[in-house]
Amino acid sequence: MSNLIATKRVDLLAPYLALDQGSRIQAEYIWIDGDGGLRCKTMTLDKAPASVSDLKEWNFDGSSTNQAPGDNSDVFLRPVAIFKDPFRGGANILVLCECYDNDGTPNKSNYRAHCKKVMDSAKDTEPWFGLEQEYTLFDADGQVFGWPKNGFPGPQGPYYCGVGTGKVFARDFIEAHYRACLYAGVNISGINAEVMPAQWEFQVGPCEGIDMGDHLWMARFLLIRIGEEWGIKPSLHPKPLKGDWNGAGCHSNFSTKEMRTPGKGMAAIENAIKKLEKKHLEHIAVYGEDNDQRLTGKHETASITNFSAGVANRGASIRIPRHVGAQGYGYLEDRRPASNVDPYRVTAILVETTLLN
Repeated sequence: MSNLIATKRVDLLAPYLALDQGSRIQAEYIWIDGDGGLRCKTMTLDKAPASVSDLKEWNFDGSSTNQAPGDNSDVFLRPVAIFKDPFRGGANILVLCECYDNDGTPNKSNYRAHCKKVMDSAKDTEPWFGLEQEYTLFDADGQVFGWPKNGFPGPQGPYYCGVGTGKVFARDFIEAHYRACLYAGVNISGINAEVMPAQWEFQVGPCEGIDMGDHLWMARFLLIRIGEEWGIKPSLHPKPLKGDWNGAGCHSNFSTKEMRTPGKGMAAIENAIKKLEKKHLEHIAVYGEDNDQRLTGKHETASITNFSAGVANRGASIRIPRHVGAQGYGYLEDRRPASNVDPYRVTAILVETTLLN
């Protein structure tokens, strides 16, 4: 454990959160910065909004977030999704925003705008996604959470979906995040401890179209924000530790209405895989930073340079789940994306490659 402690004082904060705030609402505006991180600031509203269209456009200093130069630094926040606020409770809200430059064009960090156009174009195919977000916990000193300060835990084996002291780390933090997602309205579908100790996974989905990116980004925000209170730093790096330890990915499950149709599904899945193979390098280019450190052909990954596919093969680029192969319809799992991938980019390119080309 870290010698540094979380700064939140629950005992001091509680009476203030219990104060009546009348009809006024605190709206936490959240956005993705120029480095793929998350930022936020709060606005007071006179009343609760009925929909996103009731929320004001806002702005911030983009020169402080690597999104604009200092001599032209205003970047505008356009609200796109509302979630309940598990930190302040009541009618207070979290507001996910897109970033736009002052000429009205999407900021360089804004991958959502393009993704929304792609999803609108493919709406009739009903693209569904489910993303499996793996991540690693570090303490405030930069040590893997729960690991011995001057050594390493035992080899991988007992930690995946583990139970018991020495096998599981920070379950209280994980449960807090799970419940916060449920409260906020994030479509979180499950959690599990992963292969490397202090590595976890949560799953979001199924979500249709643009909702996938919105819900995963909000789940990430909640994870990092709750980390403030525990003194924990969740890392999305795909290979946070060198050596014989599993990396972290964001396995991306994808299907269309045709793939989910009995009698047609498997043919549609196989056709999609053929298209994905032809665009392998284009996908790798947007599937996250430092992914070459993870996609080595070891630790349940395929090689970054070679495309492969197979039923129930966790060492393939694309895995067809065993039950999908047996029943002949369902979905495919793209195992290439890194844990730090932008969900707007991975969902957009899956649709573009398989449906719009």
